[in-house]
Amino acid sequence: MESIEHINHINAPMSSVYDTLTTEKGLSQIWTKKLKVRPEIGFVNEFDFDEGYLTKFKVLELVENNKIVWECVASDREWVGTKVSFELTEREHKTTVKLKHYDWRTRTDFYRWCNYNWAMFLYRLKHYCE
Repeated sequence: MESIEHINHINAPMSSVYDTLTTEKGLSQIWTKKLKVRPEIGFVNEFDFDEGYLTKFKVLELVENNKIVWECVASDREWVGTKVSFELTEREHKTTVKLKHYDWRTRTDFYRWCNYNWAMFLYRLKHYCE
């Protein structure tokens, strides 16, 4: 199984970063404006990227100000069954975000393109939170 992993350091409190990653207000600023999101275990977040289908992630784990885990239940076929986690730590008023998109079946060109896009996602998260 393949995994995409990124890390970024954000000059913002961990609570602000966590809120951005778990709310419609925050995710609409860094990912897509068309979404339905709730910070609830078992809720299926929906993201519309104007690709003719919705990307849906079931919320598997929420540890306030620390960890978020989603499982893709609908999207491009290569994403279905994969998981995305965000692990947050704070030191000296800086938040470290470790993003992991894992359980890819194989490394494809789509995998590589998504790798790039997750890096851009973290860049937008940093810019928004700071």
